[in-house]
Amino acid sequence: MDNEKMEFAIFCIENVAARFHVDAAVVYDAFTRESDILDGYILPCYNVLHTQGKDYIVNDLIDMMKEKGVLI
Repeated sequence: MDNEKMEFAIFCIENVAARFHVDAAVVYDAFTRESDILDGYILPCYNVLHTQGKDYIVNDLIDMMKEKGVLI
């Protein structure tokens, strides 16, 4: 993973955590251990996702969590 994708992944994790008022580690576990959202969605879709605004990205990731049955 290159630095830009890593920074974007961290951005996603931290902003979803902020929305749910939880520690970023909780969201990281949800995106990696409880689902494949990080490796199966965020990283492969980086080129499209990183061009969107923060609210769009966070809402999109929350929708993905709902689809995958990931609860926080």
